[in-house]
Amino acid sequence: MSVLPKALTDLIYSLEGLPGVGPRTAERYAYFIVQHDRSISKKLEKSLSNIHDSIKLCPITYALIDASQEFSPLYSDPNRNKQIIAVVASPFDILAIERIGSFEGTYHVLGGLVSPIDGIGPEQLHINELLNRIKNDSVKEIILATNASVEGETTSLYINQALQDTGVKVTRLARGLPIGIDLEYADQITLGRAMEGRTTL
Repeated sequence: MSVLPKALTDLIYSLEGLPGVGPRTAERYAYFIVQHDRSISKKLEKSLSNIHDSIKLCPITYALIDASQEFSPLYSDPNRNKQIIAVVASPFDILAIERIGSFEGTYHVLGGLVSPIDGIGPEQLHINELLNRIKNDSVKEIILATNASVEGETTSLYINQALQDTGVKVTRLARGLPIGIDLEYADQITLGRAMEGRTTL
């Protein structure tokens, strides 16, 4: 027999389903929600119920955008250089690069990384769409800004090979990024130096 009310137990189990949230953390989150003002849980409930209907993927960059927008503002902005594309695995990697404040190109979100062990192959990523963008926007440089991990390196190698005959300059973030770190957790100085020191493949 559970020592906690069923509603609280259900909340804990739901929170445990989030990445990086273990049983103890889920219990702390749930207790915080129950202990504090009802407005917190109401606000959380509203945010969660609206999330899927309020956002969508940009049909060109595959970044997350408001449902009311046609394209990503980072693509439609006339001040952004469409001939330079930073290729990232996740929409949240864009946030990490934008925090630098010095990148003036656009982005292309792959939607993941090549990972055979997880059943993810190149055909499941937005690589063909990237090739189309190269033609449509007369792209001159592709910056491979994937994580410094086995999956990130494998994905970069595949993309580099796919771009061999395009004549596009392909660069990779410099090794200022520690091996195994996700872009969204990199500090701004390290990420900025990595961007400035990118090398040609």
